[in-house]
Amino acid sequence: MDSYYIIAGLGNPGLKYDGTRHNVGFKVIDELADRFHIDRPVRFGKSMIGKGTIGGEKVILVKPLTYMNLSGEAVREICSYYKADPADHLIVISDDVDLPVGHLRIRKKGSAGGHNGLKNIILHLGTDEFTRVRIGVGGKPAPGSDLANHVLGHFSSEDRPVIEEAYAKAADAVECAIGQGPDKAMNLYNTKKQKKQKKQKKEAETAEAASEVGENADINSSAEGI
Repeated sequence: MDSYYIIAGLGNPGLKYDGTRHNVGFKVIDELADRFHIDRPVRFGKSMIGKGTIGGEKVILVKPLTYMNLSGEAVREICSYYKADPADHLIVISDDVDLPVGHLRIRKKGSAGGHNGLKNIILHLGTDEFTRVRIGVGGKPAPGSDLANHVLGHFSSEDRPVIEEAYAKAADAVECAIGQGPDKAMNLYNTKKQKKQKKQKKEAETAEAASEVGENADINSSAEGI
């Protein structure tokens, strides 16, 4: 059997979920299908799939029909049938509430990070070694608000242009991961601002620690003089 890249965008089926934060994976699949003229989707087991090529490589675009929390059933079914090694030929696209709206994070392996769809995929595949493209949808509007309502809600008019741009960038990242490898995609498409923020936070923490050391030294000197 020919070797295919399996590109699975996560989401919930049905019109009521179209355009919700949890369905950004489906939107990127739509973007890829339009951009690369992928075959019209057909039903395959627990998914809708479309076959085509991206960068000269054969691909299968997948939208699981299992609902988010059982995504692993559909992804395992496709990978098993097409004998795709997840570490080399699986790319999963999902939402991420820990990232600001429109930010991207690409990784080659790792935990589910609290995402039930990814958690179920890891469970059914028996490995966390597969490329994932995570798209920021922003956190809960308030600490006490319900996370389910947030991810099943729609983007604000202010966020809509930002997320639309993110769909295109995520599709770019998938194309890059297939053609040049996940490491290149990570270097090019992981949101740099996120890295800068982490660096600034670390520098601030270091400066604060140094300040505390200085204050303690002053206190000790005063104590010794009494």
